[in-house]
Amino acid sequence: MNSILLEIKNSVAYITLNRPEVFNSFNREMALRLQDTLDACEKSDEVRAIVLTGNGKAFCAGQDLKEVTSPELNPGFKKILEEHYNPIITRIRSIKKPIIGAINGVAAGAGANIALACDIVVAHEKVSFIQAFSLIGLVPDSAGTFFLPRLIGFQKALALAMLGDKVSAEEAEKMGMLYKVLPLETFEEDVNQLALKLANMPTKALGMIKELFNQSMTNDLEAQLALESKFQIEAAQTEDYAEGVAAFVEKRKPNFIGR
Repeated sequence: MNSILLEIKNSVAYITLNRPEVFNSFNREMALRLQDTLDACEKSDEVRAIVLTGNGKAFCAGQDLKEVTSPELNPGFKKILEEHYNPIITRIRSIKKPIIGAINGVAAGAGANIALACDIVVAHEKVSFIQAFSLIGLVPDSAGTFFLPRLIGFQKALALAMLGDKVSAEEAEKMGMLYKVLPLETFEEDVNQLALKLANMPTKALGMIKELFNQSMTNDLEAQLALESKFQIEAAQTEDYAEGVAAFVEKRKPNFIGR
């Protein structure tokens, strides 16, 4: 059974974590396969938006603890972080296409932080998030200590990381951890509609917006203003900008092509 499923339709790549029998927890094979799949989506001209989700009851339960407790299989934490999770996070943030984290079930440990690294995070009302690391004597990884305090504030993030509290989707939305909670019964269709909307928007502009927000994490005001100017000049030279202006003037719906 493939640990990562990929389906491309209507310019949307649907990437599904597919180890449902262990709540989509990561082993080495799955982590490396996810990286390869993200690379393929980045390079494909057919793909203009990406959905990352899980199969079964969970989005992702983090690291497969059977792997790290097995003398034969354990890659060691250095390899797990430097070759598995860190490259996944950097790929999610660097791909110049919008990535939706469609959180279909519990997101724990590294699974929670991979979810938070996505551009737009949605979850259905039965989902929960948990920084489970401290409960087994570990510290948050997969950029949890980077994104979580920026999303919800230092005090709240530190408390969740230390206490390992389970956070419902509704609570997560209220504290700014995710974009929106969707109804369980229409979750898949709502995700599809969101993905299609993004796939039909000006792809290059969305990629630039993503990079601007990435750089805003560390830039000072002067550097950010300079980067906005650079990207705005580039955006104004795209075919999609010309189409957007023409459609506005002609009072019609624009037909963006991602160039």
